Amino acid sequence: MPENSKKTVSLVLGSGGARGLAHIGVIDWLEKNDFKIESVSGCSIGALVGGIYAAGKLDDFENWVREITKVDVFRLLDLSWDKSGLVKGDKLFDRLRELVGDVAIEDLPMAYTAVATNVSVEKEVWMNSGKLFDAIRASISLPLLFTPFNYQGVDLIDGGVLNPVPIAPTFNDRTDLTVAVNLGGKVDKKHESAESEDSSEEHASPLLEKVSDFVKSVKGSPVKHVGKDWDAYDIANQAFDTMQSAIARQKLAAYPADYLIEIPRNACGTVEFDRASEMIELGYKSAGESLSNITGKT
Repeated sequence: MPENSKKTVSLVLGSGGARGLAHIGVIDWLEKNDFKIESVSGCSIGALVGGIYAAGKLDDFENWVREITKVDVFRLLDLSWDKSGLVKGDKLFDRLRELVGDVAIEDLPMAYTAVATNVSVEKEVWMNSGKLFDAIRASISLPLLFTPFNYQGVDLIDGGVLNPVPIAPTFNDRTDLTVAVNLGGKVDKKHESAESEDSSEEHASPLLEKVSDFVKSVKGSPVKHVGKDWDAYDIANQAFDTMQSAIARQKLAAYPADYLIEIPRNACGTVEFDRASEMIELGYKSAGESLSNITGKT
């Protein structure tokens, strides 16, 4: 189909940790079904995937992330001595810059906004200029996990704290439709059963392994590496997911997108990036189910 006859899209990509790899599948479906993405607004993992897509490097990122194992996730988590967060993120972002390059947002071929939170004044911060990876790093600063990021003199945290599905930055776009991806969808029981199968020690979260090893090195005593025993982290993580889901529902009710794609919030854990292929396929399938009536395809 000629470029000028394709439907143009403002794409809004929500926050939700590793579930956000589903964004790759959504983008793939849109491109294969003759949509032209002209604008991307995202927070947290949505800002990451959307920014890499806007930079024209999503295929390279997808190839890399599909090969990631639990061991690789473990190695990318560089623990911080800063009490404001467990992970600095330097290793991860060094690797991403190797894949993508050090790109300026102004040089991207489409409109792009990463959304973060200035918690001290309780306001969203929209970043649509400057270094792409600085904006992304600020946007993904998930409380407890990543340390806050100082962006232009202000400490910022994850945009999902105030707006998990940031539609507002697209309001002035002159596109045919707005498509939003919410990673805080209703719990799906089939994912619950898969989750229970993965609760044994051999499937323990890389983050919990990393933190447990760190605590053991400091205390000099053994720490059990079983995810279900890490009650404080589990509770905090589930509480944040629940909070984001509630905020997303309120935001989407007030400012509905033309089309909404929802990924169950229990589809995978926050740092289960080793399940990339599964999440990408889920995103592709979910996009087809939500958007097929536009194209007449199933």
